[in-house]
Amino acid sequence: MLNYLVREKKGRALLVGTFLMIMGFILEGSNELLSKIVFVSSMFVLGFYITIDAVKSTISEKKLNVDLLMLLAAIGAVLIDYYSEGAMLLFIFAASGVLESFVSSKSSNAISELLKHVPDVAKLIKEDGSIVEVKTDELKIDDKISVSKGDQIPIDGYAESEVLVNEASLTGESIPVKKDAGEEVFAGTINEGNSFTLRVSKLKKDTVFSGIIKMVEEAQSKPSRKEQIIDKIESVYVVVVLIAVPLFIFALQWIAKMSFQDAFYRGMVLLTVASPCALVASATPATLSAISNSAKHGVLFRKAKSIESLQKLDLLLTDKTGTLTTGDFEIEEYFADEDILKKVVYIEQNSNHPIAKSIVNKFKDIDLSGIDTNVEIEEMAGSGLKMGDIRIGKASDFIEYSDPNNFLSKKESGRTLSIVAKGNEVVGYFIFSDKIREEAHPAVKSLQNHNVDVEMLTGDGEAVANYVAEKLEIPKYKANCFPEDKLKYLEEKNKEYNMIAMIGDGINDAPALARADIGIAMGSGSSIAMESSDMVIVKNDINKISHSYNLSKKLQSIVMQNIIFSISVIIILIILNILGKLDLPSGVVFHEGSTILVIMNGLRLLNFKDE
Repeated sequence: MLNYLVREKKGRALLVGTFLMIMGFILEGSNELLSKIVFVSSMFVLGFYITIDAVKSTISEKKLNVDLLMLLAAIGAVLIDYYSEGAMLLFIFAASGVLESFVSSKSSNAISELLKHVPDVAKLIKEDGSIVEVKTDELKIDDKISVSKGDQIPIDGYAESEVLVNEASLTGESIPVKKDAGEEVFAGTINEGNSFTLRVSKLKKDTVFSGIIKMVEEAQSKPSRKEQIIDKIESVYVVVVLIAVPLFIFALQWIAKMSFQDAFYRGMVLLTVASPCALVASATPATLSAISNSAKHGVLFRKAKSIESLQKLDLLLTDKTGTLTTGDFEIEEYFADEDILKKVVYIEQNSNHPIAKSIVNKFKDIDLSGIDTNVEIEEMAGSGLKMGDIRIGKASDFIEYSDPNNFLSKKESGRTLSIVAKGNEVVGYFIFSDKIREEAHPAVKSLQNHNVDVEMLTGDGEAVANYVAEKLEIPKYKANCFPEDKLKYLEEKNKEYNMIAMIGDGINDAPALARADIGIAMGSGSSIAMESSDMVIVKNDINKISHSYNLSKKLQSIVMQNIIFSISVIIILIILNILGKLDLPSGVVFHEGSTILVIMNGLRLLNFKDE
């Protein structure tokens, strides 16, 4: 905290102003005139940035704010010869402002830490084989770079040989992951294997890491619903206070027959204690702290509204492959002649679906020469891939096709059947097994224990869907879903539920992710899924939803505590002032002290852990 005060200009102003205020109190008993000069100097330093913020905010937003009330209260205190109280008022208000900025900086530090993981330079391999260092933002797609052992990978791309990568900076998992030739590796991760050549797949601005940073920045900049409501109340409330104070002074002077000096003094007390400082600080520090905590636990929110709304969740719709299951498919059985197999492997190189990856990895040494690469590959959302007259997809898409070898009958519980067709005839098949994630069942049970219904939507067939649903104790599921089916199902559920979240990782989940109240993408999923979501689980651990849900409930609790506490303090202090039982020093301490307590209460979310 001290480092922050010294580093930031507002922090330095607070330190200097505090020193001057203390000197004013020391001199108060021995040299009254000098102490007043020192107090005024203290107020100038402490109020300098408050004044700038008040003026800027009033001009840019065309509305009054709480900073203006504090400045008027401090000026009023000086006018009635209460210099020390004016200095104390600005000291505590400035301190609460710096504390709020400190909370915001803690959240911003998450971005700075992320940026440290990504190198600014890369070793570009030129056409003549020579290597030169270039800035990563100068790299173009399909450029080739060299990554040495122990180096951080500077940009997203495809490895041209087998590599061992530590992805802790992205997923939090410190155990190195083996990547085969042709698999994508990501900027910010570390090469723990031998040196390798990487073919650039994305520009610097489009990398996974850049996307993560943008999400954190967006979440910090977009206010939550409560912040928006409080912001709207603030400007109206300030106007009400500015009208009420002179009326209060007038009433005391003409109705209660009080002297102008005493009436003005009580008016300044009212101006001080009626200011909504604590109320204004009720939501923002707490929300930023929750976003920072969530980022540390591998969950990123695109909007503050999403983390605020998650506690209202009453239905979670979840994809199966890559979400409830690992998505690490293994080919258990297959049939396809060599020419068809080559085309299937070539087609699947153009998809990031787990099944496609398993086929490419299984046949990575196959010779693909002779394939007509000019034929366009078409990705049919939810229906597989097609190139010319060759099509591969899930079995249910080929029911009407000719099947002379009865390949469509090879379905077994818990396994996935993919079919290859040429023209209108089934000519091959692949049978895959997929492992259910260890954390999936605890995650489902945790949400169900919080009265959140969980239902599964999958493009897989009935047998596979039923097998996974039974294993995870998910009572409802819908199999054979196209993207439009998932979207339609979600819209039907909107009639029954108030807050629906959808979690998935593929292009086929994107429409439902965009339509859901809260769209949740798995970090290993497609860029379209991530762009359509409000929330990204970086580590691919579905159990993180439970942590985020509990964090959201805690955020709601703390914000409501802050709002009730701040309003109660204002009401009590106003009543005490009306009754003549509150002096200005006490009003300053209790009112501004409540603001600091509210901010400190929000800071607790930085260290929130599930019980």
